[in-house]
Amino acid sequence: MATKAAQKRLTREYKTISENPPPYITAHPSESNILEWHYIITGPEDTPYHGGQYWGTLIFPPNYPFAPPAIRMHTPSGRFQPSTRLCLSISDFHPKSFNPAWEVSTILIGLLSFMTSDEMTTGSVSTSTAERRYLASKSRWWNSTGGGSHVKNPAQKGNVKAGDGGAKFRAEWPEMDAENWEWIKKSKLDPATGTRLDGDNGASCGPQLGIAGSSGNQAQAVVDAVVQQRDAGRGWVYRNKLLVAGGLVFIYVLISRLVHGEGLA
Repeated sequence: MATKAAQKRLTREYKTISENPPPYITAHPSESNILEWHYIITGPEDTPYHGGQYWGTLIFPPNYPFAPPAIRMHTPSGRFQPSTRLCLSISDFHPKSFNPAWEVSTILIGLLSFMTSDEMTTGSVSTSTAERRYLASKSRWWNSTGGGSHVKNPAQKGNVKAGDGGAKFRAEWPEMDAENWEWIKKSKLDPATGTRLDGDNGASCGPQLGIAGSSGNQAQAVVDAVVQQRDAGRGWVYRNKLLVAGGLVFIYVLISRLVHGEGLA
């Protein structure tokens, strides 16, 4: 249960963030518990998260602002482990480094900044840009269906990590959930899998090679293939550069002798 100071502080911060939300960020406390906040980060332009809808929670301690919240992001992003506590200087992993002057907006701006960086910490993961873009394109479907778990667990509530059928998201973001379902319908996505019902799932124009996690032989094969493709695109001049260089030197010497000979004459 929140202290009177925490209640007053969080009530004021909700008013502030509602009237002047930071770019790409929206947040509110749960109706049943002011210490449980829900946020959504919209992926910024020029990042692999562009267009993504990233939902997470801030769980504040009863003595906030004298201690930081636990920070989680539930939506798969390719940057953080879903529903896992994140080790940040603004999170409950580092209570001694937390500044009571920091507010909810400060915390979420810091989270967004960390998300778009390459720094690693407890709770973060390393994935490719392509994987992050793919997850961004599926984020709205994941939030409103619980990753398709609504098919198996339509009435289950509370277990976000395992898949609650989108119940928690729907309870906290009813208007956004309705928009997501309309988007799912217009995009012709299968609610159970998130794939296109018309079969168009952005097929790639060529084979994709994954380096991460591959064996040394596989990695070397990729390197060799790149070298072969590079050399294949080079012409006769590059492949015979020593012969060409020698010929140029010979021509230069010949011209130099002719010029000097004319000068002596």
